[in-house]
Amino acid sequence: MPALRTALLQSSGVLGDTAQNLKALDEAAAHAAQGGSGLLVTSEMFLTGYALDLQDIPGLAEPADGPSAVAIGEIARRHGIAVLYGYPERADDAVYNAAQLIGPDGVRLANYRKTHLFGCFEQDAFTPGDTPVVQADLDGLRIGIMICYDVEFPENVRAHALAGTDLLLVPTAQMHPFQFVAEQLVPVRAFENQMYIAYVNRTGPEGEFEFVGLSCLASPDGVTRTRAGRGEEMVFGEADPELLAASRENNPYLRDRRPGLYASLV
Repeated sequence: MPALRTALLQSSGVLGDTAQNLKALDEAAAHAAQGGSGLLVTSEMFLTGYALDLQDIPGLAEPADGPSAVAIGEIARRHGIAVLYGYPERADDAVYNAAQLIGPDGVRLANYRKTHLFGCFEQDAFTPGDTPVVQADLDGLRIGIMICYDVEFPENVRAHALAGTDLLLVPTAQMHPFQFVAEQLVPVRAFENQMYIAYVNRTGPEGEFEFVGLSCLASPDGVTRTRAGRGEEMVFGEADPELLAASRENNPYLRDRRPGLYASLV
C-alpha cells in the first residue's frame, strides 16, 4: 500500500473573511495536489480565523453541510485531494469548534467537535463536543480527528489508538509559551500510541494571541518526519503504512497494557 503524502498548511488566513480563506484554501489545494499529496490539513478555525470577537462567531458559524462545506467539496473534487479544515459549526442552537474531513471526490467523510475547550475565550464562545473518537477511511488508512488541546490529554489519544486510528489529524491554534507541545509532546504521543500525528498550527499574532507555528508530522517511531518553522508555509510528509506496521510489530505498548489496573482513571 503506498504512503499517503500529506500537506500541512501552516497559515492563519484572514481573520473574519471566509471568502478570502476559501480562496487561499483553493490555491493551497492546487499546490498540495501538484506536489503529489492526497491530503491537505489546515489549522484550527482556518475558515474564519481564531481570535474572533465573541459576538461575531455565531454569524460566521455554519452547519456541517453549509455553503463553505459545499465550496470546499468542490475544491477537493477539482484538485483530487482530501481536505481537513477547521471552522465554527452551528448546530442545535449551539456553536462548536469543529473540523471536517472532505474526501477527494468532494464527499464529506467526518465531522468532529472539539471536546476539551482551552481557556476562557473558547469556553465562552463554544459548546464542547461529546464524541471523543471520530474516524474515516482514506487511501487504506484509518483517519482520526482531534483539535488542539484535545491531543494534550493522553486518554484521548489512547482511545484513538485502541479504535485503530493510523493517522491522527490535529488542526491547532498553539500559542506562546506552549511550543513544547509541538516540539516534544506530539512526537511522544505518536510513539506511545503507535500512529502518525499531523499537527497543523496557526502562525503569528492574532488578537491577544501569538501563534508559534512549528507544525509537524510525527511518526509511530517517534521521529518528526517534517517540521515547519514559525512563518506561513506548507510542508509535506508521508504516512507510510509499511513503517506503521513494522513499528507496531516492534513496539509492545498496546500489547502490554493492563486495563484492569486503570479503573481509577474513570
